[in-house]
Amino acid sequence: MATNVTYHAGSVDAQERVDLLKQKGVTIWLTGLSASGKSTIACALEQHLLHIQKFAYRLDGDNIRFGLNKDLGFDEKSRVENIRRIGEVSKLFADSACISVTAFISPYKADRAIARELHENAKLGFIEVFVDAPLDVVEQRDPKGLYKKARAGEIKEFTGISAPYEPPEHPEIHIKTAECSVEQAVGTIMEYLVAHDYIS
Repeated sequence: MATNVTYHAGSVDAQERVDLLKQKGVTIWLTGLSASGKSTIACALEQHLLHIQKFAYRLDGDNIRFGLNKDLGFDEKSRVENIRRIGEVSKLFADSACISVTAFISPYKADRAIARELHENAKLGFIEVFVDAPLDVVEQRDPKGLYKKARAGEIKEFTGISAPYEPPEHPEIHIKTAECSVEQAVGTIMEYLVAHDYIS
């Protein structure tokens, strides 16, 4: 824990940002197995939001590991820290009245609960989206060949094969990507945003 630091409050408060940008800050947290469709949905959702002139930004699991989290591995401790950092970063985006769209496997319930708590303590929206696809489906998709390598023992601690994935018990949105299109998934999320007054 850092010492000798003091929080500096700015002159612009959260409500002023909301009033000016005409949208509420919120984090849309997409969680699911690798190849479940998280990144594809996140990209399409971000594009749609921007096209209707909403302030949105996507944080993608792989992309973040090229910069902010490039010092982290894939062991359990590193995975926990990876999600802790994203929870903090997405909270900052949401505080700016941005619609933050995150796409991370985030396999552990406890870590997702911490990210939610960070937002709720700051009175910011947090929408957990379970991007659900059966293991046999994601293994068949396997666009990066990761499941094949995991099955061959070339990748240790791979979620769904040699490391656990704890599915959300009560997500705000549950999307079964083996049963719907990307457009339908985006539509479901958009309906939720409108129904809960995040956008109009």
